[in-house]
Amino acid sequence: MIFFTLTVKTTFTDSHTRFDQCGVVLYQDSENWLKASTEYETATMQHLGSVVTNGGYSDWATQEISGDVKTMWYRLSRRQTDFRLEASVDGQHFQQLRIAHLAAATGVVNVGVYACSPENSSFEAGFSDLMIGECIWAANDGQVPNM
Repeated sequence: MIFFTLTVKTTFTDSHTRFDQCGVVLYQDSENWLKASTEYETATMQHLGSVVTNGGYSDWATQEISGDVKTMWYRLSRRQTDFRLEASVDGQHFQQLRIAHLAAATGVVNVGVYACSPENSSFEAGFSDLMIGECIWAANDGQVPNM
């Protein structure tokens, strides 16, 4: 599928150690991948973020969100080798996190959900309402400039 949208709801009520995280991932290999996740920092602050790795070079984009947030919806849309990551607290109103190009994503891609706890901890993450379907990311065929 060269065009698709994956949507999933994540629940992470038990996250408690720095870097506990869960979200959505596209993994081609260790040199080419992207993810969006909620990452625990403290009881009052977390990071909603994304990482894109192209040819072994990564960048990380984040925004702070309240530590009270314990559910997040993610949408990953593909248009050939371009991808859009979005997040929503209610599953209805999504906000774009980023658009990225993955040069290695020319054919089949591996997508799914993930959870990890890299600082010698563990937590329970839940995933539900997983759907993969037609791409809902409309093509940008040009727009009229603002006047």
